[in-house]
Amino acid sequence: MMAQLQQGVPDEKEKTTALKDLLSRIDLDELMKKDEPPLEFPDTLEGFEYSFNEKGQLRHVKTGEPFVFNYREDLHRWNQKRYEALGEIITKHVYRLLEDECHLKKVTLPVDATENEPKSFIFMSEDALTNPDKLLVLIHGNGVVRAGQWARRLIINEDLDSGTQIPYIKKATEEGYGVIVLNPNENYIEVEKTKAQVQLSSDSSDEPAEKRERKDKIQKETKKRRDFYEKYRNPQKEKETMQMYIRDNGSPEEHTIYVWDHFISQSAAENVFFVAHSYGGLAFVELMIQREAEVKNKVTAVAFTDSVHNVWHQEAGKTIREWMRENCCNWVSSSEPLDASVESMLPDCPRVSAAMMLHFFFPLKKFILSWVNHRG
Repeated sequence: MMAQLQQGVPDEKEKTTALKDLLSRIDLDELMKKDEPPLEFPDTLEGFEYSFNEKGQLRHVKTGEPFVFNYREDLHRWNQKRYEALGEIITKHVYRLLEDECHLKKVTLPVDATENEPKSFIFMSEDALTNPDKLLVLIHGNGVVRAGQWARRLIINEDLDSGTQIPYIKKATEEGYGVIVLNPNENYIEVEKTKAQVQLSSDSSDEPAEKRERKDKIQKETKKRRDFYEKYRNPQKEKETMQMYIRDNGSPEEHTIYVWDHFISQSAAENVFFVAHSYGGLAFVELMIQREAEVKNKVTAVAFTDSVHNVWHQEAGKTIREWMRENCCNWVSSSEPLDASVESMLPDCPRVSAAMMLHFFFPLKKFILSWVNHRG
């Protein structure tokens, strides 16, 4: 009896065969035609039908409504790509504001870059290197943000004051600081691979022919399965690109050290102050590890905001930790009242509450800059 019941139940192999048969009958091209519109988006705010109002809020020009992420229901990937395209436009918009409203100049990196090599840039005030009194250096965190931004999400969903460094720059300028704005995430440019480069990347190997053939066969099978899946998930084949890294600026840490060596350390300012957010704090600690004597001689105080530095993992020495305890402060997200002391497991700098603010950076500006001024 049991044997008869077992005979009536298909085993796993039969199930797999039946599933493959079913999938082979699906016309994937037809299936996907209706799923995802072309990944083609405007390259201006006007094209998106958005603009920033007098309060610095992003609003639809016709409805006056805030930005809507789910523009098309059940198309998360397409909506995400649309959001990213808008983000790139906002990055350029912030660059323009740094020049037009904050009166900063754009400076190309590396300083000796040739015409054809990949380049980055920073922004600085006219007196950044000549101000004899004080200089403020701003470093944002990691991710998609670029020079002048703290958080893209806040720029899009809240306002420019909440998500950009502009309030800090304007206030610092009013109080007589020179200003340098770093751009630590601009580490490479992406260029489309030619067919020859794509072929070369898959063919180039010093392995024995037999081993390479086996490897190629496995890679082809893997690619076949991946392409089969991708046709469901990503019907629009995106271009294959390669990254060309910017000389001496290939990471946030490299960038920070480069700007220190070529600009900050050369400045006339008697007092240099840093405001470093998130990964920017880690980049500063790495700078200190690499240029300890110079930093101690030049930097008066460092204000971190939710810094992710770790003096143990980064192997910061005792003298660095002692200097940080005296000259640094880390404002962290906390349910404690603003500026209340927050316990830390690390023996580096004091941690104080930034409170659970929606507009994290803007209200903190007056506390951080007043602390910086007091230190000076």
